[in-house]
Amino acid sequence: MDELREQCPWDKKQTLGSLRNLTIEETYELADAILDEDLPGIKEELGDLLLHMVFYARIAEEQGAFTIAESLHGICEKLIERHPHIYGDVQVQDAEEVKQNWEKIKLKTGKKSVLEGVPRSLPAMVKAYRMQEKTAQVGFEWDTPDQVWEKVVEEINELKEALQNKEGEARVEEEFGDVLFALINYARFIDVDPETALEKVNRKFKRRFEYIEANAGRELSSMSLKEMDVLWEAAKAFDHK
Repeated sequence: MDELREQCPWDKKQTLGSLRNLTIEETYELADAILDEDLPGIKEELGDLLLHMVFYARIAEEQGAFTIAESLHGICEKLIERHPHIYGDVQVQDAEEVKQNWEKIKLKTGKKSVLEGVPRSLPAMVKAYRMQEKTAQVGFEWDTPDQVWEKVVEEINELKEALQNKEGEARVEEEFGDVLFALINYARFIDVDPETALEKVNRKFKRRFEYIEANAGRELSSMSLKEMDVLWEAAKAFDHK
């Protein structure tokens, strides 16, 4: 990295801001490799992400802000502080109690809200899941999955009412958001990661629709929905072979 920053025109012109979108892209590539269970791919994408970390640290060092060693020491100190059951005399029963202690320690070290650490740029579904997960650590949580499902049904009914009463786009959008938020909450209670579940469905839909395209024999626009549905069922059968 030292050589690249000194000798390569492209690397020399990069800034913290210019690297941001590239880092996001690399993170998603790693996420894809993980879903594919592609270990060689994970290895490669981890390397790409690590390169970005070194890149950011080099730029920060040039600005006199911090070095990569200081960044690593900082995370080590944070981990020690937030694992008193390992590096102190605190007793915990399970992983859930570890998470609860983690949030309590964060609040004691200057955090004003348990939600403060949730990045604003997270995709909305991931952000909803993380916010619900974090507030649960301080007791803001339903007791049973049945209670959460009742909330899902309640929100669906409110969406139906908004549509039936023609309450306007803003109201319908709000009620639809409430349905999604409640479903994400329910996913936590049944141990489903909603982002991963939806991405797997996206991939399944893409795979099956591409089967229709490959086996239609003519332009899809000239086919009826009933004809396409026959191929959709064939794609489902092919999927389960």
